[in-house]
Amino acid sequence: MNQLKSILSLFTLFIFFADNPSYSQLPDKDVDVLVENAIKKFNVAGASVAIVKDGKVIYKKGFGVSSIETKQPVDENTNFAIGSNSKAFTTAALAILVEEGKLSWTDKVKAHIPEFKMYNDYVTENFNIQDLLTHRSGLGLGAGDLMLFPDGSDFTIKDVVSNFQHFKPVSAFRTHFDYDNQLYLVAGEVIARTSGMSWEDFVQKRIMLPLEMKASYSSLAGMKEKGNLSSAHSSSSGLIKKIGTFGDMMNGAAGGIFSNANDMSKWMLTQLNKGKYGTTLQSQLFSPESQYEMWKIHTVEDADQNPRYNSHFRGYGLGWEIADIKGNLSVSHTGGIPGMLSIVTMIPDLNLGITILTNTENGGAGVFSAVSQTIIDSYLGLQDFGWTEKYYGYFNSQKNTGDDIVKKVWETVKAGKKTSINQENFIGLYQDKWFGKIEIYLKDKQLWFKSYRSPKLTGQMQFYKANTFAIKWDYQDMNCDAFAMFALDEEGKAQSIKMKAISPNTDFSFDFQDLDLLRIKP
Repeated sequence: MNQLKSILSLFTLFIFFADNPSYSQLPDKDVDVLVENAIKKFNVAGASVAIVKDGKVIYKKGFGVSSIETKQPVDENTNFAIGSNSKAFTTAALAILVEEGKLSWTDKVKAHIPEFKMYNDYVTENFNIQDLLTHRSGLGLGAGDLMLFPDGSDFTIKDVVSNFQHFKPVSAFRTHFDYDNQLYLVAGEVIARTSGMSWEDFVQKRIMLPLEMKASYSSLAGMKEKGNLSSAHSSSSGLIKKIGTFGDMMNGAAGGIFSNANDMSKWMLTQLNKGKYGTTLQSQLFSPESQYEMWKIHTVEDADQNPRYNSHFRGYGLGWEIADIKGNLSVSHTGGIPGMLSIVTMIPDLNLGITILTNTENGGAGVFSAVSQTIIDSYLGLQDFGWTEKYYGYFNSQKNTGDDIVKKVWETVKAGKKTSINQENFIGLYQDKWFGKIEIYLKDKQLWFKSYRSPKLTGQMQFYKANTFAIKWDYQDMNCDAFAMFALDEEGKAQSIKMKAISPNTDFSFDFQDLDLLRIKP
């Protein structure tokens, strides 16, 4: 759901020394050319870009099309799903409630949600509001995200707040960064129970309305006007194709907002003005003290070793990634849901903010990375480094490596088609403590996998090797085909299933590895 970690770590792959400074921002026409070249290079249908500087919007423009089918042009008011860039709205909502005295950052989660339960008693009793926001729970990357991905499951917030008890930690509590989405959903529930209104209503009424983000929405269901809503796309096959719009989650706190370049400019200006907004900055959304808390490192990460930026620290704040580049504070986040990838990045010391919204998986990440980095470099006084070509090379290499692995898997499957297996040994119901029931059944004399709670995870199983099958899901909006690895008893009858993604490029939110499916005895 979020490509922040891979994008940031990429900088360390390009080790070089800083160029001679030129100290000039890119002219508008150069930004135009930069974005146009990037969306063509990365095979992206459309994008929208906003830049704010010194308290003003200095650039906002759309590129390409919002739908490959209708050819409707993207403009600065075209709405995109912003994915995990919604997380900063969640932390801002909590900051408002903290300032109103309705909760504290260090309140125990159980004080607001008594049924909340983690993987052991100590963590459960000591887990506080900030722990929900800082990716230091001890759980693994993307733990539980199969409750969200793909969309269309029947999991509820009740499931989320109680299911953490069934996961095994991968690190000690509060010691290690592992990105998560599920705990932000819990934060959204805290907001709902504390404020008396849903997360969606709170964000819409208490943040978007006062900031005059008039065309932005906290949910798809609440969107009043969809005439300028971008479609989601995928170009993984080489051709851009339209895919389904990702449905609303149980709440939008982890990634539910739809916004546009025009409105995101207002959001960035409020952030850069330390919570102040209005024509004369006469109003305050949150205090400078709250912003300090949100922009303070709570979970330490490894600093970028790239000498070009001379960075000394990096870590996660509350809904923001915090670092230093060339002696300047950097505050940023990325967002990603199927077919929609975005970045918000700010350099407060330069009073600079950039938002880039894209509508194509996976090329959108290349566009927002190359464009934002090139613009930032121009303000840092660094000469152009050809980021578009470098990111293209990196992403293309990553894709090719993954594609080669996947190709070999399906070649092995094809070669083993005549392998004789006793299908009856695998047929039956299996259950995981948090994901619920799945069924292995026969359809047209072939084994199929079906999730009861996440119906899009239905697909044909084909023999791979030993006791392992490769599953080709009916759902193909994202690359998430998986292995099912069976454990057999002494009679050769399957007793349990472990799973993992086939491709190394599968989004971490398909956390098949966290499943422990046990056969249900008849």
